[in-house]
Amino acid sequence: MTVLLRTLISALFVVLSAPSLVYATTLELPTVSQVDLERYTGRWYEISRLPMWFERNCTGDITATYTLRADQRINVVNRCGTKEGFISANGIAEMPDPKHPGQLRVRFAPDWLAWLPAVWGDYWIMDLDPQYRWVMVGAPNRSYLWILSRTPALDANTVSSLKQKAAALGFNVDEMVNVTNAPQ
Repeated sequence: MTVLLRTLISALFVVLSAPSLVYATTLELPTVSQVDLERYTGRWYEISRLPMWFERNCTGDITATYTLRADQRINVVNRCGTKEGFISANGIAEMPDPKHPGQLRVRFAPDWLAWLPAVWGDYWIMDLDPQYRWVMVGAPNRSYLWILSRTPALDANTVSSLKQKAAALGFNVDEMVNVTNAPQ
């Protein structure tokens, strides 16, 4: 098991076993009403995020690559550049309730631990470009927030607009980390 995978598993246990029902705000977190999983698959570049310790060694070139499986689950490969090279983590995402297609969940723990609720993290799609060029993803407890793009950079107006929307939903956008991505 790689160091990154062990770190991610530990992080998920710590974060998800905390009282996740205590929200930073009383606002409900809206999610998109439709997600075409086939269109959603592919490579996404991280543009900005709330800081989290399991990405503390990432220096740039952060991507998430999603591949749709026959069972309608998604294989996830998160990758980032570090001072020593690149690291990656493999996971799986799924849509637990088809009535709420924007409310996905993800895990990086091994399959044999999938029955534990603590290994699953919320991956809620709050805003999605109609052409699937960018997405804003977060968690209802406001501890996670990502702005992702199909390209290594995203125009400043779009990023600013998404951050304003996230702030109105109770996210602390002042702490967001902007990512430097090189074209891959």
